[in-house]
Amino acid sequence: MDEVAVAIADPVRRRILSMLRDEPLSAGVIAARFTISRPAISRHIRLLRESGLVRDELVGRQRIYRLDPGPLAPLLDWLTGLATVDRWERHLDALETEVYRTRRERRSRGPAEHRREHTA
Repeated sequence: MDEVAVAIADPVRRRILSMLRDEPLSAGVIAARFTISRPAISRHIRLLRESGLVRDELVGRQRIYRLDPGPLAPLLDWLTGLATVDRWERHLDALETEVYRTRRERRSRGPAEHRREHTA
């Protein structure tokens, strides 16, 4: 998970991943879309490959790169856990809401109705 987090920390690598999400591309096509040098793009692609986010395939004389989102799953699970409210906290909030609603209903009916409800 740490390798993936490091890989997506850089804006250039995130842009490369976005490009590869749309379609497989060669290094030359990727580099042409940036103003930084081709060797710099090659280093970014290498880091993405090493993290497992990008797979490559030799097609003729070109290496074609594809996104592999699989390694994002553990990071996504971890982030989702941070972003969601604890399950028990939600249940307790729902219980609290129900208790207040019941109290409000009892107050609005008055004491005589409440006694009749329990003696019937």
